[in-house]
Parts: sequence; structure tokens; C-alpha cells
Amino acid sequence: MQADSAANSNRSGANQSGDSGAIVEAKAQRGINALDSTGELLMALAAAGQPLSLRDLAAAAGMPPAKAFPHLVSLLKIGLLSRKDDGCFATGPLSFELGLIALQRLSPTRDAEPEIASLAVSTGMSVAAATLGPLGPTVIRLEESARPQHVSLRVGTVMSFVNTAIGRVFAAQMPEDELEGWLAQEPIRLAGASAGTAAKPALSRDYRARLARIRETGIDDAFDTPVPGIGTLAAPVFDHTNSIRLVIAVIGPSSGFDRSPEGAIGRALLAATQRLSWRFGLFGAGSGGAARG
Repeated sequence: MQADSAANSNRSGANQSGDSGAIVEAKAQRGINALDSTGELLMALAAAGQPLSLRDLAAAAGMPPAKAFPHLVSLLKIGLLSRKDDGCFATGPLSFELGLIALQRLSPTRDAEPEIASLAVSTGMSVAAATLGPLGPTVIRLEESARPQHVSLRVGTVMSFVNTAIGRVFAAQMPEDELEGWLAQEPIRLAGASAGTAAKPALSRDYRARLARIRETGIDDAFDTPVPGIGTLAAPVFDHTNSIRLVIAVIGPSSGFDRSPEGAIGRALLAATQRLSWRFGLFGAGSGGAARG
């Protein structure tokens, strides 16, 4: 029995030692520095959105052409890049294949889930995600705060284009003629204007100025309206075509809610939406995005 116990103890110690060694080894693992440089070249070409010469591509990646060229030769060999008749580097057949696979697997709602949950934890507030449904901006995901909030917001709620931050962020990315068509249905939405007054005040000078500011800053807010005591910050998520796919909103008690885009909540929200936009294929996702049309 004592021998068995000793053997088990030795095996246990060996396993613990092996586990510790594996953890240390995992922490000590490093990437291949050369591939980091290769990745910088690919990122620079993707950000440019057009074929680039060796000199321009190397400059965009922040490296000398002599350093960049061997990486580009390898990328040409495996088909990630191709070369035009004028010598410029462009995406290759393998890039197209990988891009198509990524687009086929893209699910904005599913892919946004980790960011929504993380944002709710980091801010301590509720976080909603909305998409443009057949009736207007529609909440499709709501991560509720542990603190009770008196707000009439549920999955399936359709938001006003005029009187809610979520709706205005969508409106800011629409051509005016398209927005006018949506505004005809304002009375059916949460906080929507009445049928007799919906369209006219929505296209006022103040409303247009508000939408222009959203396009510039990439964020909008609503405090104590339409729901007294509730504050909201909302920001857009774009895809590879620079089309708006989602709006993410942080919602909480307006008292003590830092409404500034430069505040902790605003920075966290913008960082989350920019990461999602990058994931959905938008390069240069640090901007507020341009209106379509």
C-alpha cells in the first residue's frame, strides 16, 4: 500500500510538474517576427484599397523596400498577392478565397455577442444592439444591467428615427430621400412623433445638423428623453462596404452618466464598435463613417 501511495504521489507530482512546464512554455511562446512584418504589408495593402508599388507599399507598412520585397515574393508564391503588369502589388486568388469564406461565415449578431457582454460588464450598464428591420431600427439583443432600470426596451422594440439615439445613428447614414420614406412610419415606433408632425420636424435644420454631427463624431446621445431618468450613448457598426449593420447602445441612469464621447463609457463604446467594424471588414474603422448617398 505504501509503495502504491508513493507511486501515485510521484505520478501526481510529475503531472503537476508537467502542467507547470506547459504553462510556462505557453507563456514563453512567441510569434515569428518575420511574419509580423508580412502581416504589416498585408494590412497596409488592405487599408489602401488599391494596388500599390513596392515603394508605396513598403512606405505604408513603415519599412524599407529592401526589407519588404522578400516578404512580397513569398506572398506572391502562395497566392495571397498578385502583381499587375505595371509592377504594382494587388490581392491574389488565395486572398479572394479566404475573403469569400469569411463573408460566408459572417454573422453580425453572433459576432457582436462577446463585445456586447463585455461592454455591459465594463460599464455596469445595459447594452442593446439594433439592426434596421422592416419597420425601422429594431432591438435584436439586450444585455440588461444588474441594476433595475425603468425603460420600455425589449428585444423587438422598434425605435424612433427622430427621438432616440439608436434611431438617429441609423438616420445619419441614410440618404435624405430614403430617410423620408422611413419617417412616414414614425408613429408606430418607440417615442415616434405623431402622424401629423412626424416628417416635418424630422427634416428641420436642427435635425440635419444633429445627423451631420453624428457622422462626424461617430456617436449620439439621449438623456432624459424619451425616457426620464435614462441616458443612452449609441454608435454604429459598419461592414466592408461601409454600410451600417448594427447600432450598439449603452443605457443607464442619466444621473452620473458621463455623456461625453471622450468619457470612460464613450471610449469603451467606440472601441467596441470600431473593433466590430474592423471584424466586419471596414478598414480605417476609427472614423465615424461617411453617409451613404
